[in-house]
Amino acid sequence: MTRPFVPEECLADERFDPEAVRWACAFARHLGVERGLSVNTVRAYCIDIRSYLDWAARSGLDPLQVEYRRFRRYLVELNAAGYTPKTTSRRLSAIRTFFKYLNVQGVTQLNPAAATSSPKLGRDLPRKTSDSDIARLLAVCEDDATGMRDQAFLELLYASGARIAELARLELADVDFPDASIRLFGKGSKERIVPLYDVALDAVDRYLRQGRPVLLGDARSDALFISTRGNAMSADSLRRVFKQRAAQAGLDPSLHPHDMRHAFATDLVEGGADLRSVQEMLGHASLSTTQVYTHLSLQHMKDVYKDAHPRS
Repeated sequence: MTRPFVPEECLADERFDPEAVRWACAFARHLGVERGLSVNTVRAYCIDIRSYLDWAARSGLDPLQVEYRRFRRYLVELNAAGYTPKTTSRRLSAIRTFFKYLNVQGVTQLNPAAATSSPKLGRDLPRKTSDSDIARLLAVCEDDATGMRDQAFLELLYASGARIAELARLELADVDFPDASIRLFGKGSKERIVPLYDVALDAVDRYLRQGRPVLLGDARSDALFISTRGNAMSADSLRRVFKQRAAQAGLDPSLHPHDMRHAFATDLVEGGADLRSVQEMLGHASLSTTQVYTHLSLQHMKDVYKDAHPRS
């Protein structure tokens, strides 16, 4: 079973200011418990804040009382170390949010990151996984209990556009066969309903009837995906399953479960789905996040134009 994330293990260091570490750990627990952020997101915040605490310790500064003028040295150091604008922007955001929490708690009135502009970022287009690669991935699973489970997992991944952590949280009651839909809990525990196609529902149904009882044995669990030991599978476990099946299918080793989410969204947009509907199905808070898929759709149209127009 995967060990729970403990903020102290990431943030504690004898070089760091003990009071700052205590508040950083309290902030991490606040993110997980009160704001409902995922373990991976909380861990990312802790890693970014640890970078800041490390810099403050090396600079001989109280990390809870750093003014903007001195904080700029931290930015200079990040730039000199060759960090990408994306990493620098993420770290600034984490520190900014941390200090907002400290302000509310009455620990300090400062927020050195608040007056700092994040670097301008270019938007990277998500990778488009080919239909043939997806077909190969969905055709590798064996006809035993583990194979039925993995088939159901891969079909759901592509059919719903779900994040891997969302699938790991699925319980039996979240799959609605009469309504042909699935209930997902995204970032901040926001609930959404996503329709499913028949092939995915059939794969889940077969797994529930024939595969899951074998894996579960005498154990009891409401989790949808069960390990060979009868335990609920974590997001990391499902990631390993994906990597193993992708390797078995002979696909690019860099292929990631999130690429299936991109494929889901791109296929919907290219098939004529309106952006608002795609936004809802992906669980994006902002439509601007979903709009990246219109760029991929435009490329698709250019390819069609090139192939079809007699003078192209």
